[in-house]
Amino acid sequence: MSSRTRTRTRSRARAGALKAAGRDVPVIVLPRQRGRRRTGEPVVVVVAEPPSLTRQAVGLLWRFRRPLAPAGVAVLALAGTGVLHVAAPWAVLPLTIAAAAPTVWLAVVQRLHPVSGRALALRAGRGAAVTAALAWAALAVGFGPLAGPLGLVWLLLLLAAQTTWLIVDRSR
Repeated sequence: MSSRTRTRTRSRARAGALKAAGRDVPVIVLPRQRGRRRTGEPVVVVVAEPPSLTRQAVGLLWRFRRPLAPAGVAVLALAGTGVLHVAAPWAVLPLTIAAAAPTVWLAVVQRLHPVSGRALALRAGRGAAVTAALAWAALAVGFGPLAGPLGLVWLLLLLAAQTTWLIVDRSR
């Protein structure tokens, strides 16, 4: 085996060791210099590859995962109602009943712990938001998540939830 072949084999083995260690990096191998002077081992230069656009987008979403939580929940709700619309259209019945639950909750809580002014407005707003979301979910399971104006309603609910979340989360 000539020294030139042996050098390549060793270099490939080192590159394979880097890849086996979980580092998928491009490796540039400079072979030994020809001539009278022997420099010994070849020089291996490891070049860091810039992350792909997909990797950058996923990293950005992961970095801002807390502020974007309502958007993630909304996208999961859109996909989930689409799956339920196709797989189990009867699920509209429990969702319709659940859409009335926030109104009942508001009546019970107001009777047990009566409040007025801003606290009542916050309770009513919370109940209205949850009622709207559950009503949208029931309609989306019944007719399809993007049927008619349901796509626009989904977008408006997403914007309202995201805006409210950012305002409330900033105050923490």
